Amino acid sequence: MIKRIVILILLLIPSVGKAQSMYFPPLLGNTWDTLSPASLGWCEPKIDSLLDYLEAKNSKAFILLKDGKIVIEKYFGTFTIDSVWYWASAGKTLTGFTVGIAQQEGFLSIQDTTSNYLGNGWTVCPPLKEEKITIRHQLTMSSGLDDGVPDHYCTLDTCLQYLADAGTRWAYHNGPYTLLDSVIESATGQSLNSYITQKIKNPTGMTGAFIPSGYNNVFFSKPRSMARFGLLMLNQGNWNGNQILTDTNYFQQMVNSSQTLNPSYGYLTWLNGKSSFKVPGLQFNFPGSFSPNAPNDMIAALGKDGQIINIVPSQNLVYIRMGNAPGAGEVPITFNDTVWIKLNEVMCNTTSLNSYTPEASFSVSPNPFQDVVTIQNRTQDRVEVILMDVTGKRMFSKFFSDADFKLNLSTFSNGMYLMKVISNEGKSLVKRIVKN
Repeated sequence: MIKRIVILILLLIPSVGKAQSMYFPPLLGNTWDTLSPASLGWCEPKIDSLLDYLEAKNSKAFILLKDGKIVIEKYFGTFTIDSVWYWASAGKTLTGFTVGIAQQEGFLSIQDTTSNYLGNGWTVCPPLKEEKITIRHQLTMSSGLDDGVPDHYCTLDTCLQYLADAGTRWAYHNGPYTLLDSVIESATGQSLNSYITQKIKNPTGMTGAFIPSGYNNVFFSKPRSMARFGLLMLNQGNWNGNQILTDTNYFQQMVNSSQTLNPSYGYLTWLNGKSSFKVPGLQFNFPGSFSPNAPNDMIAALGKDGQIINIVPSQNLVYIRMGNAPGAGEVPITFNDTVWIKLNEVMCNTTSLNSYTPEASFSVSPNPFQDVVTIQNRTQDRVEVILMDVTGKRMFSKFFSDADFKLNLSTFSNGMYLMKVISNEGKSLVKRIVKN
């Protein structure tokens, strides 16, 4: 009897592996296998709520992949499967991936000083300070150059001014990032588009190109090309058995904390599930994950106006969103997190991922909210609630002892705030809340 059970288990193992195997679409054409939400046991009635939300937030395209197959694909308005749109800063992750290929081919080392490729005097820093800036510092947003200049997109030497030693300050600064394109071209002797076509687009079936726009180079493509890149990232640089990024050590560095100044940032890639994060334009450290409703292992490419690629290795998921500004900031982290609230409902995930709670003593709802937010106090203790703006400036504080305390914030402007709730016993909750 035991022997029969063992044989049955061995027979079942291949079929389970096959069911979970990764799918890759053909390199040419629009053929792409699909999975129905019902086959995954998802809550199909919730899909309309997700799509209605995306449409209300000015979306143009949304694609959700599971095991490489399309589960949800929706285009809004006149936008179609063959329409082209920009990636904005989501293209940074594509650039970071390309740098890894250039390194594996021996064209550069990310430890090299940037001056080796751009020449001395590419900044107006003192020469010894400029010499300290490496390609790795460009990848990690830690060049030390001043992002407070009038135009932080500017790549002219006069815009690239010393503020701190390289590696000692994290700041989301576009100018040094954009100059990575020139580093790649100088190192490889090819144009950026030619090199990416040869090394990434052709092997994966991606289309699109980087197009100059002012000081920027902006990648434009069809939505499914963005999804293809997400699938490539999900598979750690492997496309259907072809290991495009063979430097696996570089890939692991890319999708893990690249420095301690902002643990939620790898190589031009956002990382969820870390202890804290910084946002563009601010030096304040927000506690907890940047997207608390998403899985902790989610990594992301995020761009202006809500150009989004999310990759979740633990669930073999990829989602992309293209569109106009949803109403959030330049890199709309809060919008991305609200999409995850809707996705969790679609995937019938009722487990709350929404709190950074050293003690499970409080809850705050709804979040996002419009006028009134309710704080539930489970400590039976007197509690202080402190509200701060995104810079950490205290805007409001109040003590209460009720089990449910309603806080009216109707006079506050829309946006993101930091709320801290502390009991006399030292139990606490630190949470980001969003008013919209």
